[in-house]
Formats: sequence, structure tokens, C-alpha cells
Amino acid sequence: MAFAMVSTAVRQTPTIDEPVYVGAAAEYTHEHRLRHNPEHPPLGKLLIGAGVALADPRVDASFTGDQGAVGRHLLYETGNDPWRLMLWARLPVIALTLLFGLVVFVFARELAGPAGALAALALYCFSPDVIAHGSLATLDVPAAGFVLTAAWLLWRARRRPRLYVPLAGLALGAALATKMSTLPALPVLMALAAVSVWHASAGGRRLARAAAGAGVVALAAIAVVWAAYLMVDPRLRWTPEQHVPVVHGLRGLLVQLLPFPEAYRDGMRVQFGLENRPWQGFLFGRLYSGSLWYYLPAALLVKTPLGMLALWAAGAVVVLAVRRLRPAAPYVLAPSLVLLAAAMQGARDFGTRYAVFLPLFLAVAAGCVLVARWRWISVGVGVLVAFVAASSLRTYPYYLPYSNEAFGGPGRTREFLHDSNVDWGQDLGRLAERLRERYRGERVWLVYKGSGVPSFYGIRAGDPREVPVGDVRGVLAVSDSAAAKATGRLAELIGGSRPVDDVGHSITIYRR
Repeated sequence: MAFAMVSTAVRQTPTIDEPVYVGAAAEYTHEHRLRHNPEHPPLGKLLIGAGVALADPRVDASFTGDQGAVGRHLLYETGNDPWRLMLWARLPVIALTLLFGLVVFVFARELAGPAGALAALALYCFSPDVIAHGSLATLDVPAAGFVLTAAWLLWRARRRPRLYVPLAGLALGAALATKMSTLPALPVLMALAAVSVWHASAGGRRLARAAAGAGVVALAAIAVVWAAYLMVDPRLRWTPEQHVPVVHGLRGLLVQLLPFPEAYRDGMRVQFGLENRPWQGFLFGRLYSGSLWYYLPAALLVKTPLGMLALWAAGAVVVLAVRRLRPAAPYVLAPSLVLLAAAMQGARDFGTRYAVFLPLFLAVAAGCVLVARWRWISVGVGVLVAFVAASSLRTYPYYLPYSNEAFGGPGRTREFLHDSNVDWGQDLGRLAERLRERYRGERVWLVYKGSGVPSFYGIRAGDPREVPVGDVRGVLAVSDSAAAKATGRLAELIGGSRPVDDVGHSITIYRR
């Protein structure tokens, strides 16, 4: 897994979100100010910032621009090497992803023994989604891993609540201080803390102790969120550089009541504002406006290895059906189900990264299948894990556009999904190499959806949407996410062209 993530990180150009986080991380470490990207709390970006600091980039503190422009300026306009800087920014996330694998292993071992733990760890390590997003300087895997860690610590709190309940609160706080989308897990984990303390207590004060356990988790989590903001700026100066919408109704009341810094609450307002925008989605070849409640389950069917889907389902059944495992069911299943239900209500149908917590929690559940001692179950689990491993290895190094064999593999994912499921701007460098190798000297036209700067990689291309269709001749390269949403002139250009090449299963090259 380490090899897959590092070797992938070395070759991929910045994805759409990464320059925003890297730019904000550089601001945190060099200026100690909260200015950009309030919609995500600072802890995950501080982790990324540790790598950025080790890269020792030149930072232009005088530059003014939006959060995307700040990141691009840092990477491409200040004399830094974007390849080196992005690798250093990604390494802390890679290290954290590997550590979360140990949490999966230990959690499953406590429930199902060594064999179940190895099966769970194998599923985690070969998960294409975890490898893909765990090798990027983004926040999805860190937030999911912190929630898993909190649930595991609360399971341990059934035996030693005084030690593990506060630790679980710190882990939950780390999740809340990384992504606001983990907030729905807060009441679930508070309830699990109460259950754990109740189980560990005796006598007539069990209810009071259980309530105190829930309170300790909440207070520890709140403290971590405040600490993350104070680490950036001990004075908590906050001057938003972008519009912060006014939020009314129940959402507005929720924002006002949260005991977090003003920057956090403004970030929530920005998130609610984003939820109110009319986004476009793409599912099974259909372009639509708005969101579909079943988008994430459908996308997971495409993006998850078939053997993994089977073991997830079997694991959930076993955890609920086997008596000695039943007490663990709320710890393994409830947080992921609540987070999935919340994510399904979101307005942005952009990828399974919004449900990347499932490969973590359900790997633990899948390991529990081996609690059954029948030989055919052990053989079946071994075969399915091997099938998952083979499917994952076959897609190397193109993990972002992975799809399972039922949907044709990574070469056909673009027919069913778009955005971070397929093409997140990661293959601009590979496109530059391909153009130099096979199309040197030809006229190039480019429609690129991403945060990279094509000219930096030596791509000299025009925008075919800015000239008459008849003038577009030669080589036309189009990001598959742009092609999925193509209308008007771009659709006409693609329709009148012949596909001749593919770059990373995310950019198609046509000839006109």
C-alpha cells in the first residue's frame, strides 16, 4: 500500500482541490493567519502544512487572490518545483493513511482474532478508493480515519473507560477539526460513549456516569477544534477573504449554537451556501442538475471491487447475527451508516470520496466473517480477498478512475461517472509526456478540467471553444469530466472527432 501510494503521488499533477489546501497550509505555517478556505477546519491542512514546511517553499505573502489562485501562485509562479512541493504535501497524508490501517487491523483483531484482522487489513490496503485519496493532499481519508479511531477507542472503553473515553473524544475532535462533514458522527459517538461507560459501570450511578462519559467525549472534541484554530493563530484573527452567506432557519440556529470559533461557524455557513447551488451530476451516462439521493450507493457499486462488496455485506450480517459480536455492531456499523445517510443528502454528486469512511469501517466488519469456523468460509474469504487484490493491482497506477470488472474496469469508468471518480486533473503531466512522445509538432487543442497549469508542463495548446469549429484541426485533448458534461460547441467538437488515445483513463485524445 505504501509503495502504491508513494509511486502514485510522485506521478500525479495537482488535483482540483489540492492547491487550495496546500496554499492555505502555507499561509498557516508562514503567516499564522486564518484567511482562506474556511469551509474546512485547519487540522488536516496543518498536517499537509508539515510536509509543505519540510519542502521549504518560497511564499509570496503579498499575493492577493482567491483560495484557488493562492495555491496556483505558490505552485507555479513563485519559483517552486510543483512536483517536489506536492509530493512533500502528500507524504503526511500517506503516513496517516498507513497508520489508520493499523487501527483497522487492531480493531478487527479484537473482534475476530488474527485471521480476521489480516483479512480486514488486506481489504483496507487494496481498496482503490483509499489508495487513491490517501495519496493526495486532501482531507477525506484523514477525517474518516479519525472517526474510525474514535469508534475503536470507544469499543475499548467498555473495559477501561477512564483511559479510552477521553482519547476517543480527542480522536473525534481531530475528525471535526479536519472536515465538517463528520459532524453527524458527534451524537452517534457520544451515545456510544454512554453505552461503553454504562457497560463498564456497576451500582446505582450508572446513568450519571454514562451521561458524564458522553459529556467528556463532547468536551474533548470541542477542545481539539479550538486547539487546531489556536495552533494557526493564537489571537484567532479572522477576516474572511470570500463571501460568507447568511444562513436562516434551523441551519442558522445550529450554526449559532455550536461552541466553536467564529471561523468554524463561518465555514459552516459557506458549506450551507455551497449546498444551495445548482450543481450538475453525471451518473450512468446521464447528465443532470441537482443531486440524486441514490448517487453514492450507485457510485459505490461501480467503484468498489466485487469481492469487497461481497465481504462488506457478509461482514455486516455476521456482526449483527453472531451473539458475541452483536455488542460491537453499533461501534462498527452505526457511525458509517449515519455518515453515509448524511452524505447522500448532499447537493454535490462528485465522487465516492464523500463515503471513503466505508472501506475503513466495513473492512473491520468483513474481517468478522472469519469468526465462523467452517472451512468453506475461510476458503471463500481467502478467494474473495485474492480477487480484490488482483483487481486492485490491475488498476495500478490509475486508482482514481478505478471501476470493478462488472463495469468494464478503469478504462470505462468515464461512461458511468465523472469528477473525482475518474478525472480530477491528476494526469496533466502524463498528457504532456504523451504529446511529446506521439504528437510532437502537431497543433494541439486542450479542454482541461483541473488546477494544473498546462504551460508549465510544456503543453502549448489553444482552447477549441474560443474559435470556429472549422478551425479546430489536429489533436484535441479533453478531460473526461469535461467531456461528460459537454454541451454546445464542445459536444459538437467531440462528436466530429475520432478518439485515438487515452491518458491515465482520465483524458481522451481525439484527432480532427
